[in-house]
Amino acid sequence: MSEPHSVGIDLGTTHTALAYAVEGEATRTRVFEVPQVVAEGAVAARELLPSFLYFAHESERDLGLPWDAGRRFAVGEYARTRGAESPGRVVSSAKSWLSHAGVDRRSSLLPMGAPEDVEKISPVEASFRYLDHLAEAVRFALPELGELAEQEVIIAVPASFDAAARDLTVEAALAAGIDNVSLLEEPQAALYAWIEGAQQNFREALRPGDLVLVIDVGGGTTDFSAIAVLDDDGALELRRVAVGDHILLGGDNMDLALAELVRQKLEAEGKELDRYQLAALPHATRSAKEKLFTNAALESVPIAVASRGSALFGSAIQSELRREELTRLLVEGFFPRVDGAARPAVRLRGGLTQIGLPYAADPAITKHLAAFLGRQVGATADLPGFAESGGRKLLHPTAVLFNGGVVKAEPLRARLLDTLNAWLEADGGAPVRVLPGEDPDRAVARGAAYFGQVRRGNGLRIRGGTARAYYVGIESPMPAVPGLEPPIHALCVAPFGIEEGSDAALPPQELGVVVGEPVKFRFFGSSVRRNDEPGTLLERWKAGELEELAPIELSLPAEGRPEGEVVPIRLESRVTAVGTLELHAVPIAPQKAGERWKVELSVRSAASP
Repeated sequence: MSEPHSVGIDLGTTHTALAYAVEGEATRTRVFEVPQVVAEGAVAARELLPSFLYFAHESERDLGLPWDAGRRFAVGEYARTRGAESPGRVVSSAKSWLSHAGVDRRSSLLPMGAPEDVEKISPVEASFRYLDHLAEAVRFALPELGELAEQEVIIAVPASFDAAARDLTVEAALAAGIDNVSLLEEPQAALYAWIEGAQQNFREALRPGDLVLVIDVGGGTTDFSAIAVLDDDGALELRRVAVGDHILLGGDNMDLALAELVRQKLEAEGKELDRYQLAALPHATRSAKEKLFTNAALESVPIAVASRGSALFGSAIQSELRREELTRLLVEGFFPRVDGAARPAVRLRGGLTQIGLPYAADPAITKHLAAFLGRQVGATADLPGFAESGGRKLLHPTAVLFNGGVVKAEPLRARLLDTLNAWLEADGGAPVRVLPGEDPDRAVARGAAYFGQVRRGNGLRIRGGTARAYYVGIESPMPAVPGLEPPIHALCVAPFGIEEGSDAALPPQELGVVVGEPVKFRFFGSSVRRNDEPGTLLERWKAGELEELAPIELSLPAEGRPEGEVVPIRLESRVTAVGTLELHAVPIAPQKAGERWKVELSVRSAASP
């Protein structure tokens, strides 16, 4: 059997893309043109597959594909177009829902506000549909590549994705028949694409002591990563040293802001919009935004929002989006000039709220960037060849790589760069240089495919391991005191930077675990405590050092022991290849050979004996 090809997939909020590299070829990675329905009765191949899913109305007859003539749903361009006309039949932002820890991500949530004749699906199911469309399209249109099930497939995910979202992404891929799958952080994929594009010239553009800041502002999330350039006995070494928080802030938020602007204009003209039209308006403003940013000759774009009636289409309410409005709202609203000490505002959430995505409370991406650079100021402190960070208030990058569809817009990119350089100058640093990036819409897929080649020894690999240290909560024994909960200590079970697929060697330490009744395991993560070793027990920590993650509630089987018994155990921990933390509780006096319980920091809620 021939060597599997390296396939990279960008499963994005707004677009999905697939690129591939053929072993032994000197050419660059190639982007696959995905066949998809682009209009009723029309199929065309496009390099980007919009991450939208449309459930057909009974009046629509021809959504068939060459490999499925009777299909009653559409993935891709036609689905995106229908969002402005039938929002209740269109699934969008599935990737954002996949990362929403506050809902059951396997439950039928989407589309929000769907009519009765549309069967809702889960964010996992939506992700599966996109990946399954890719697998079917490759089988039909790219037979020389072979089945995706037979290839080495790398799916790019946000660096800030939690273990549950990573696990669910893999689950969706396996459901689509993609068996040999691994995950790669999107900012790393973007840098791999830049390295591939620069060829050998990248060694001239990057030098030991450089720190590359990847700013990735996509449709649903804003992702920050810092990658250091080191000298490894005369050769370059790349090491990812910092990752930002998961920030649900991007193009979707901008579309909602533009929709609110247009709504206010319409109401000022005496035109009221119903719930159906309000749901359709963000889809319409997204299309107008993209047209204005991609065509500098346009000064305005008309916007039409269909009315709901007995027929599929009714009369439409008309407005427009002007370039001046677009630039003013997005630049000043999402990229304001702020001081380097600025931090995102924290808003107290209401006691009752509608089910929706947990968008960032503060839309100012510049504030989130300042917070990242301030929190990670010591990220390079222990690296050879880097200047001391003493006295600095911010982490000082020397180069910036922009990625994501949002920063294709020059006014937004320029404001980010000007603001960042002002901070660095005020903090005693030098301005950054910009690495000329690949096409942001395709870079992540290409970089993921290139990474497959790197793993085979054909290129420079970015090191870094996990972006956080992980801890499990240990309840401290204390007498019962009215109104006082037992204090929780945090035991480090996976240090910062441990490579995926590695075991963390925990020192022998006897703990107790309750069996036979429901218990809750509390987990914590830290992106700033870089020196804690496995087994380090924290009795207290500073504010902001540890972030509590979603707890795991389960019942460990008693295996013949009395329910509620505290069983003496020792812990073993492992970080899987997809970034999931596994804890194994091994009884000191097992009831049977090989007895152990597995607690996995993911969405799975059952223990494995």
